[in-house]
Amino acid sequence: MMVNRNLIVFAAFNGAMAVALGAFAAHGAAPQVRTLLSTGAAYQLTHAVFALACAVWTGGGRLARLAGWLGAAGGLVFGLALALLGVLSLSTMGMVAPIGGLLMISAWFCLAVAALRP
Repeated sequence: MMVNRNLIVFAAFNGAMAVALGAFAAHGAAPQVRTLLSTGAAYQLTHAVFALACAVWTGGGRLARLAGWLGAAGGLVFGLALALLGVLSLSTMGMVAPIGGLLMISAWFCLAVAALRP
C-alpha cells in the first residue's frame, strides 16, 4: 500500500496555517484573542502531525487514512472557528468549533480501531 500524498499535502498546509495562527497570536493579536488563537493553532498543528502519521502508516489501511482525514479536517474546522470567533467576533463560530472537536475525537477512535485490526 502506498502513502497518501493528498493527505500529506493537506496536512502540510494545515500545519503551515497553524504556525501562522500561532505566530499571529504571539505577536499581533489583542490580549483577549490570544488564547483562542493559541488554542486553535495547537489543536490544528497537533492534528496536522496526526494526519501525517496516518498518511505514512502503510499498514493502517483505509481506516487509518480515514482517521487522518478526520483529524486534519477536524483540526482545520476547530482552528478556523476559534480564529474567526476571536478575530472577527463571529459568535456563530462558537457553534462550529465543537464540530471540529467531534471530528478530531472520531479520528482518534478510528486510529485505535485501525491499530487493533489484524
